[in-house]
Amino acid sequence: MCRRYAVALGIRPEEVARDCGTGLPDVRTGKREGIQVSDETESEGTSYSVPPVHRAFRLLRHIAGGARCSNASATARELGINRTTLIRLLHTLEAERMIETQDEGLSWQLGPGMIALAADALKSRDVVRVAQPVMARLVTQLGLSAHMGILEGTEIIYLLRETPNSHLVSNVREGSRLPAHATTIGRILLGALPAGELERRYGGSDLSTFTDKTATSLDALAAQIAADTTRGVAWSSGNFERGIGSCAAAIFDHQGRAVAGLNVTGPESQFQPDTPLAAQIEAAIRKAAAEVSAALGYSG
Repeated sequence: MCRRYAVALGIRPEEVARDCGTGLPDVRTGKREGIQVSDETESEGTSYSVPPVHRAFRLLRHIAGGARCSNASATARELGINRTTLIRLLHTLEAERMIETQDEGLSWQLGPGMIALAADALKSRDVVRVAQPVMARLVTQLGLSAHMGILEGTEIIYLLRETPNSHLVSNVREGSRLPAHATTIGRILLGALPAGELERRYGGSDLSTFTDKTATSLDALAAQIAADTTRGVAWSSGNFERGIGSCAAAIFDHQGRAVAGLNVTGPESQFQPDTPLAAQIEAAIRKAAAEVSAALGYSG
């Protein structure tokens, strides 16, 4: 196998014969016949860090970043390893399906094994579990209640709530359902729907009125959502409940889908536009939503 990789990378066959040992590992030492392990390598193991593993991950990140490793010498220099080590790493990673060849074996890309591994990791990072500590910090920072919810039809279902140590806290609890058109989480998620989906969900329906600031027509709602999308956050100053303000941002997954919304709510006086406090709230909610999105694999 090593010989085929050597040809692709321009390494002389005699180098492969010299450097790619094929003996079976000694069951007592784990060393392969024909491969010399230096004292330095042995001693490095006592630090609980394995240098070859570090090199393998550097190579994986290199390929994930768009490098194709078609020039062995250049790739080895960029990674700080020698050509023979590079060929061994490529061979091992392909055997584990972490990478695969392309261009008739002359270059490499991430393989199905790596994609499956990443997918499994992302599945394990449940949005509620990831968001909870972020929301707790947000509440401590701002002294406001925080919520996370998802869009279902024309309603928001609240999955998580964090409240400050204050008598002024939100009465919206996990499992609550509220109309999407009247809430900041709802509006920011409605804005992420595909073209035409807003009309499909609301066409011919009357929008419930909660205050004189609630959008009561599809045109008014669409205008609000367009402004929210342009700004990247949705603001409310008494839109759903008089005296209550709110600001929300979307949470995105690794595929760039808006999978949830995150907001903070509190006294309307703290959500007045164009004030230093409003700017602080907006910056904090943007940062929190971005942190959760990044943990879910979003890189936008």
